[in-house]
Amino acid sequence: MPTSAPACPQCTLENTYPDGASFVCADCGHEWPQTAVTESIEAEAVVKDANGQVLADGDAVVLIKDLKVKGSSITLKMGTKVKSIRLVGGDHEVDCKMDAGSFMLKACFLKKV
Repeated sequence: MPTSAPACPQCTLENTYPDGASFVCADCGHEWPQTAVTESIEAEAVVKDANGQVLADGDAVVLIKDLKVKGSSITLKMGTKVKSIRLVGGDHEVDCKMDAGSFMLKACFLKKV
C-alpha cells in the first residue's frame, strides 16, 4: 500500500485520503480502489539498462564504466560480467553479487548481455 494517497484521477487535485479499501477525493467525491493504484505503480516500475533494454530478475549484465565503491578502496572494473541480477526498488535498482562482494548498482551503468 502506498504511504500517501495519490492525486484524484478525475479532478487531478491532491486532496485525497484512504478510506478502507479505496481512496476518496475530498474535493469532487470520486472514489477508486487502492488495488488499481498499486497495480499501476508496479506496471510503471520498468528498469532499463544504458542501451534502453528492459532488465529482469536473473539477467546477466556487464559494467560499462569503472565504478568506485563509496567508503572503500575497491573499484569495479569496466567489462565485469555480473550474472543473475535481482531488481529492487529505489534509485539503485539492481542488487548483485560479484567476487568483490554484494553491491547495489544503478541500471544506467549496466548493459544487458
